[in-house]
Amino acid sequence: MALGRANLSTRQRALLDQWLPGANAEKDHSWGLVQTTVLEMTYAGSRFIVKAGGDDDHHVERELRAHLSWLSPWTSLGRAPLLEYGDSKAKLLVTRYLPGELVLGSEHADVPATYREAGELLALLHAQTRIVDADYEERENEKSFACLSGPHRIATSTVERLRAEITSWPTPEALLVPTHGDWQPRNWLIHNNIVSIIDFGRASMRPAYTDLTRLSAQDFRRDPKLERAFLDGYGVDPRQTPAWHRSRVREAIGTATWAYRVGDEAFEAQGHRMIAEVLGPS
Repeated sequence: MALGRANLSTRQRALLDQWLPGANAEKDHSWGLVQTTVLEMTYAGSRFIVKAGGDDDHHVERELRAHLSWLSPWTSLGRAPLLEYGDSKAKLLVTRYLPGELVLGSEHADVPATYREAGELLALLHAQTRIVDADYEERENEKSFACLSGPHRIATSTVERLRAEITSWPTPEALLVPTHGDWQPRNWLIHNNIVSIIDFGRASMRPAYTDLTRLSAQDFRRDPKLERAFLDGYGVDPRQTPAWHRSRVREAIGTATWAYRVGDEAFEAQGHRMIAEVLGPS
């Protein structure tokens, strides 16, 4: 069977044959740690990206929602891929190929101008709409409790500290905006020194500061100049709230437990470091 198509369901293959009949799969961009298959395909002289989710996948549905509801500030500028076809029940979508190389691992990953541009783009996403959610904090706490109850390698004493801290938190109303959910250089492309955005499988309505959790734990920590440039582009610092600490704790728990489940030991180690940093000395 053609490259990558063996991982697609019968329904997904049928839809793909309907949408892009006779298309050729040129490259498999699948990450390997999750159930999503990502194929670069050519059809009628154009290039496309095909994403197909497995049985337990929720990323494709979220990505489709993002394309339909939130990406126009970027697609109107050519800074995000255009949706061509999508079927949420089949967990399949097709977008136009967006040229560029990943910022992660490139020389642009250490250039402040890249982060300034990423900040400007994120501000466009966040500015579109906002809602007040009275239950957000409680839902997020429950997710953290569920992670701590599942499989992981967090020490028992640390789990007890985490549970005690989360239990002590207030649960105020939260202001939610459209967020990317995985805002970091591995989801930024650069082409002719212009930054564009890909991968919307974690897009959802959340507080704006949540899109800074991964940058803060990784790139900002590596070089403060990148943080200053990003905030200059974004315009304000959305982390100036007590809720930021709560978000950091949740992100640390989620990182350590998710990475353990999928077998990503390096990312798991980062999660344990994040936990140690947010808890401080015992």
